[in-house]
Amino acid sequence: MMYEMRAEYGPSGPSDGVKTWHIAHGGTEVALCGRELDASALTQDPELWSRTPDLNCHTCGALFLRETPYMPAEHE
Repeated sequence: MMYEMRAEYGPSGPSDGVKTWHIAHGGTEVALCGRELDASALTQDPELWSRTPDLNCHTCGALFLRETPYMPAEHE
């Protein structure tokens, strides 16, 4: 299954900048934590999750790790 990081913005929308990064199944606007996100929100590859840890949704991160198998051959 494909995943993507999707931005949640502050009260004024994109002009407020990214408030929180969530993880969603690719092409959906519902984060793994259940939050509905704007369809036009910025998206990026989940491999960038470690770049801004203070902005990441903890619940999405935990659920993503449970859904994504660890493949030792990919981490040599």
